[in-house]
Amino acid sequence: MADSWRARVARVPDWAWLAGIVVASAALRVWLVRAMPAPFVFVDELIYSELAKSVADAGSFAVRGVPTSGYSTLYPLLLAPAYALFDALPSAYALAKATNAVAMSFAAVPAWLVTRRVAGRGLSLLCAVIAVAIPSMAYTATLVTETLFYPVALFFAWTFLRVLERPSGGRIAVLAAALVAAVATRSQAIGFVGAVVLAPFLLALLRRDPGVLRRFAPFLGGTIGLGLLVVVAQLARGRSLSDLLGAYSVVGEGGYDAGNVLRFWLWHVEELTLYVAVVPVVALVVLLGQARELPARVQEHLAATLGLIATSTLVVGAFASRFASDRVQDRYLFFLAPLLVAVLAAWVELGAPRPRVPLVVGAFVAVGLVVVFPYVRFIGEPAKSDTFGLLPLWTANAHLLAGSYWATVLAVALGLVALLALIPVRHAVVVPIVLLGVFVVLSRPVWSGPHGVLRSGEGALFQGIRGVPRDWIDGSVPTGDEVAVLWTGRADRFTVNQNEFFNRRVGRVYYTSQPTPGGIGETPVRIDADGIVRTPTGGTVDAPYALLDGSVTPDGRVVARDDLGTTLWRLRGPLSSLTSVSGLYPNDTWSGAGVTWKRLRCMGGGLLVGLHSDPTLFAGQLTRVTAFVHGKPAASIAVAPEGTATLRVPLEAEGGRCVVRFTVSPTRVPAEVIPGNTDDRELGAHFDSFVQEEPA
Repeated sequence: MADSWRARVARVPDWAWLAGIVVASAALRVWLVRAMPAPFVFVDELIYSELAKSVADAGSFAVRGVPTSGYSTLYPLLLAPAYALFDALPSAYALAKATNAVAMSFAAVPAWLVTRRVAGRGLSLLCAVIAVAIPSMAYTATLVTETLFYPVALFFAWTFLRVLERPSGGRIAVLAAALVAAVATRSQAIGFVGAVVLAPFLLALLRRDPGVLRRFAPFLGGTIGLGLLVVVAQLARGRSLSDLLGAYSVVGEGGYDAGNVLRFWLWHVEELTLYVAVVPVVALVVLLGQARELPARVQEHLAATLGLIATSTLVVGAFASRFASDRVQDRYLFFLAPLLVAVLAAWVELGAPRPRVPLVVGAFVAVGLVVVFPYVRFIGEPAKSDTFGLLPLWTANAHLLAGSYWATVLAVALGLVALLALIPVRHAVVVPIVLLGVFVVLSRPVWSGPHGVLRSGEGALFQGIRGVPRDWIDGSVPTGDEVAVLWTGRADRFTVNQNEFFNRRVGRVYYTSQPTPGGIGETPVRIDADGIVRTPTGGTVDAPYALLDGSVTPDGRVVARDDLGTTLWRLRGPLSSLTSVSGLYPNDTWSGAGVTWKRLRCMGGGLLVGLHSDPTLFAGQLTRVTAFVHGKPAASIAVAPEGTATLRVPLEAEGGRCVVRFTVSPTRVPAEVIPGNTDDRELGAHFDSFVQEEPA
């Protein structure tokens, strides 16, 4: 009976199994991403939604109506049908996430192609499953290029391996096309050229045969010659080489500190070793120890994998050393995981060789890399979007062995290495099966844990839109009318990003002091003494509607408002700010001991002030906020350390103006209260919003 079952399974062709893996993965991910309420990787997700909308609407690449180049071209093209099919942006967002799920699931195909070169059908299909089970599949819920770059980069790796096997003209042409596709998906892929040049030298070293390089001389010469041609052409046009990176040209400008680059390079190698759960790196070292005796295809795989790891970690480490010093970024490196898993599959296929010295060296290197990594430095908020390999440890904070990241990682790593070292050869396939189980277990906190993507999406939406539908602006503004946004820095930046992401009517974004973080196409404005908002050329903002935070009251009427105090106004004339607030710290809602609110053209009525405190700074203590009108107390409220409060102040006009002065007591200086804090400001309370009620 068992033999009959095995025979039936064996008769199922590989393409059918592979199709089943892709379909099952896509179906699972489409079902999962429905729960993702909103984007949180800003400004990346906003940029790619804007590019996709622009492609769908005008057939061009623009962000906020500004023509833009240098970002991914293939990824917006992938998302554009979702934005062409649905006018309602929440529906387009849902289809875009489903598109991600399907695209990223196709990574199983090149992962199988790569592994099939060095292992049998069963192991190759297992590695295809592992490729769509890694924790970074959670990116399917985000509008970022990782979802497309993953299968594209793996396809490039497969074409690269074929060239290492036989550098024929046809194979080189396919490799070049794959490289173009990878660069068109993400400019990081320019670094693949370094791997292409390095790998033949590594292959010659593994085979201990310098003659190998003669086969690749035309290929290497052509690659280097093409690179020089691009450099000469760029210089002849009077353009810098960094311009080749388009929107990321800043990466190529200025200098890098060599020591810092090397530190970040090593940290990325360490974190990559952690991401793949150690054992593939041990297998890599073991196979390198006997590289000369390995089959040719395994040697080629080792050379390509080492080349891609070396150049990719160096490129990402250099970038992080200057532009992201508070994070390591496995979002740019997880495509390497299936290549390392294929190394493990090759090790099993070769009979699980375990020569003593290479095994001990491999265990020492792999375990050492994950033990010395500075977890405390990099486990934090940036990891939520950039470093999924650290989220499971962050989630397990309360359950760490001996309360230590290092002790926990050491114990798990030693257990996995012991499995690889001691398991009988006939059961060696259990090692990649266990690795699959590890990835599945680690995927849960990355997806739905307290620091996972679902919680991040919920939190970002809560910070940006609250108490109304996500497309509440589109539901309140007629088609064809534009809503201008004024960013003062008083409210959370997500009040701009989330509302813009989900509402087509939101148009130009203006700012008074500085643009939103990473903002593109935003216009600086000033508020003149008469309250009129003016651009640098002296022009006015003449949109029919405006989206404003609670610190700005224009000449107009309220159309709609969410629970954060973000208000949609129908304007009467140019955009103006009839209110001013002093006493709040720049680009913050924190007050000191006093705050003053003023309103021009005031007819009285009431003022609703949204407030909250801070449980760390004011633990167990109420904060008293008192409002004074004409020098007399008009209203007062005690704000608890947790939760929110609303103070209603009756307004009395004098000379067409209303003025309310607030006192806040007590105040605290964080540097004096919280150990290790360096904030020396005197802080009172958060003044979240000011909403005026018109007189009856």
